[in-house]
Amino acid sequence: MISDKLKTSPSVLADNSLGHRRGRRRTVRLPWYGLCFSLPILIWQLIFFVFPLAFLVAISFWLVRNFRMVPTFEWLNWSYMFSRGFFWDAYLHTLAMAAGATVLVSLVAFPCAYTIAFKFRESTKQLLVLLLVTPFFTSYLVRTYSWQVFLSDNGIFNAALGLLGLEPLAMLNTTFGTYVGYFTLCLPLVVLLQLFSLMYIDRSLIEAAHNLGCGRLRTVLLVVIPSARTGIVVAALFCFILTFGDFVSPLYLGGGQPPTLSTLITDTTKSGQQWPRAAVIATMMILTLLITAFAAVRFAYRRRP
Repeated sequence: MISDKLKTSPSVLADNSLGHRRGRRRTVRLPWYGLCFSLPILIWQLIFFVFPLAFLVAISFWLVRNFRMVPTFEWLNWSYMFSRGFFWDAYLHTLAMAAGATVLVSLVAFPCAYTIAFKFRESTKQLLVLLLVTPFFTSYLVRTYSWQVFLSDNGIFNAALGLLGLEPLAMLNTTFGTYVGYFTLCLPLVVLLQLFSLMYIDRSLIEAAHNLGCGRLRTVLLVVIPSARTGIVVAALFCFILTFGDFVSPLYLGGGQPPTLSTLITDTTKSGQQWPRAAVIATMMILTLLITAFAAVRFAYRRRP
């Protein structure tokens, strides 16, 4: 009875309301300490991403007259590109190539990352991580040029097929050549991102799954992949971003036919200095990547039921 009276007394109610107000005020306070340390990143993004992106969108409304860009606000470039079949063909082709490369690279990378994470000792893991980082020591363009020696009609692969009595295969300037370049660009990075996610999985969950009678494949599907979902999705997102905007592999290993959006930008700028039309293509690429990135990140960090 005494405790009930104390809880309902005016002084206690006033203290409680004052405490709630203080709690509310605390939640409203801005984290100035964190904002000060994150300020350089915000400035960097404003200078090197937001402002150039805004300028890119702005020049997409300009016009080219006598090989000079005239600042104006016209929808002619957008209507021109959207009404051309070659633009949509290149857009769908680029989207399909990037999506296919993302799926294939993720499927090839996961067994490698899983084996390194669960089947090797720590010293061996460190060595394998170093080997995965080593390809980034050289330029991607140099690595792409080196594949021409292997994939050309008189290259190493066709020479090996000739020794076996088989007919040579057309590998350079084909879709296969483009995918070889995509794998060269993305596979080490995807393996690393998946590996770092798999290494921090709670091993007790795997042991519990085995104790409940789950086999290896079922444990991987029901425990390992859901636990490492964030790393797997983020790795796939990086693969999609890199392949969607890649210019080197489609041109030097794929022959540039059919054109992707990146090669279409160069062709557009060469035809009468049409930088505003190229800006339309680049803006569409950025919008596609932003939508994909937001959707992928939201799926990656979504709470499991």
